[in-house]
Amino acid sequence: MPSYRLALLLFASLGVFATLSAADRPNILWLSAEDHGPHLGCYGDKHATTPNLDAFAKNSLLYTNAISTAPVCAPARTTIICGMYAPSLGAHHMRSQASRPKWLKFYPEFLREAGYYCTNNSKTDYNIEHDLRTIWDESSGKAHYGKRKKGQPFFAIFNQTCTHESRIRARDAKTTHDPATIPVPPYHPDTPVVRNNWAQYYDRLTQMDDWFGAHLRALKEKGLAEDTIVIFWADHGSGMPRGKRYAGWSGLHVPMIVHIPEKWKHLRPPEYKAGGRSGRLVGFVDLGATMLSLVGIKPPAFQQGKAFLGKYVTEKPKYSFGFRGRMDERPDCSRTVIDGKYVYIRNFMPHLPHGQVLHYQMETQTTRLWRRLYRQGKLNKIQSAFWERKSPEELYDLSADPHETNNLAADPALRNQLLTMREALYRNLAETFDVALLPEGMFHDVAEKHNLTPAELARRPELYPIKEIRKAADLLLDSNPTPERIASMLKAKLPAQRYWAALACLYLSKNVTEPLHDQISSLFQDPSRSVQIAAAEVIVSQSANQAAVARALDVLLTNSNPVTSSAYHAVAALNALDHQPQSVLEPLKQRILKLPTRDPNVPGRPNGYASRMHQHISSPVPDYFKWEKK
Repeated sequence: MPSYRLALLLFASLGVFATLSAADRPNILWLSAEDHGPHLGCYGDKHATTPNLDAFAKNSLLYTNAISTAPVCAPARTTIICGMYAPSLGAHHMRSQASRPKWLKFYPEFLREAGYYCTNNSKTDYNIEHDLRTIWDESSGKAHYGKRKKGQPFFAIFNQTCTHESRIRARDAKTTHDPATIPVPPYHPDTPVVRNNWAQYYDRLTQMDDWFGAHLRALKEKGLAEDTIVIFWADHGSGMPRGKRYAGWSGLHVPMIVHIPEKWKHLRPPEYKAGGRSGRLVGFVDLGATMLSLVGIKPPAFQQGKAFLGKYVTEKPKYSFGFRGRMDERPDCSRTVIDGKYVYIRNFMPHLPHGQVLHYQMETQTTRLWRRLYRQGKLNKIQSAFWERKSPEELYDLSADPHETNNLAADPALRNQLLTMREALYRNLAETFDVALLPEGMFHDVAEKHNLTPAELARRPELYPIKEIRKAADLLLDSNPTPERIASMLKAKLPAQRYWAALACLYLSKNVTEPLHDQISSLFQDPSRSVQIAAAEVIVSQSANQAAVARALDVLLTNSNPVTSSAYHAVAALNALDHQPQSVLEPLKQRILKLPTRDPNVPGRPNGYASRMHQHISSPVPDYFKWEKK
């Protein structure tokens, strides 16, 4: 039995937790909101109308460098509940469901064992196997700390959804905030449609602020204000495109404000003062450890976050780390390092743009208009960048370029800064057992083959030798990757090395990859379906050999069947097909649409995206969404 569980049993048997009352431990209240960055008056946004949060901040500690760790809800909330980076568990892809290792324990379970009444109202969205009954005393729209036993301390979450991206996309909405005065970031086209969406966003922030104020008043009316630590946060960047889902600062940066009453001042961090601002780097991965620290429990060794409040507060970290995986039906892989001044993004799939055509995101008018203007050639360089393929590395100076529009990765003067942050990223990948270097289908296949959870797989160096795989994943970081170097990785022993070598070919010019044609084609028979799909996409995208292209299309069609491959491979293969021009795709549409869309062996959460890809493929382009015609 793990040592932390033995310790808990010992404490419980001695009656330590049972004898403590609410007078001995603080209540903790989380008030969280969805899909918004720090666009609040207390963060200096002069266009925001947020009087309740502004007043709260004047009596609390505001964090200026808080990040969500992931720029989208499910992996961000998975990171919170586990106290671990979701990629360490194979739970980083949007709406996935990874098997839970036996040693993983969610932080509310520790609190409940310590005598806390724990409620969640009400979003969960966890990407890992779980039983809500063991995590929460109640998790529902009716969950409330008022249901606890007399004298029992509580930990309670209330989550507001009015700011969600789905709530800022009404057509021609009449808004309280004047669209003409709303600031539009330089990467967005400045049009009435875009301004209207942003105005709706600011209106929703005001609505959220009213909700926040009501909760604080209720706490005071119940006589609980001086006994309760209150923490406010939002779950990732704004629901506007290049906010939510973006691996950079505008996708990860969130508000976080903490109030610790005088009664619990011994739990305040050294920098705490009313109305203060802390530049400490904090992220969602730190929240679990911090909650345990606030109630006097030493965070267990498996948690990867660092407590920033309470008895076990840690030294300020030098870096904060973020990640992006598959976003709904669109695979991707990026990792982020932040030091408070610079943001470094490592894009492992740079052949894909940040702005992939993702069905749910395209429902926002700004996204559709932005993409259409790009296709019409009506945008400037900064506005076009979202829709063009990424650079393998990005480096931004937030002090000079807060909107991340000037990539400094190639600046010789910042070469040492880039290399330092690159190595910090890879060190974190290794230390946290991040499965970034295995594509989704591959790590599920390998885990199943060896009867392991993805988390256990990531901790088996013989199955996941990250340093060796990195040699192939980093091919694109070489200023001049030769066909010989790529060829050596295409025939490497490790499937992940062959996979990354094939993906590198998608980014490189035909002049580099053409000499490798036969070797790439030989991977159509690779034991790994992930490798087959990557190699086939290279040939379909770049080869002039029609016979080879025909064979490659057959490989993609075969892997597009989730019953015979898997839901994960089917989505990857369907994306490879969807990347092709209509001249290639049109003759295949009927064959694709006759394929099944669900894998009977995969949980429901990740099992709906093949169907979504069928919708993309079967629709005319370029603006193929039915609402575009309204």
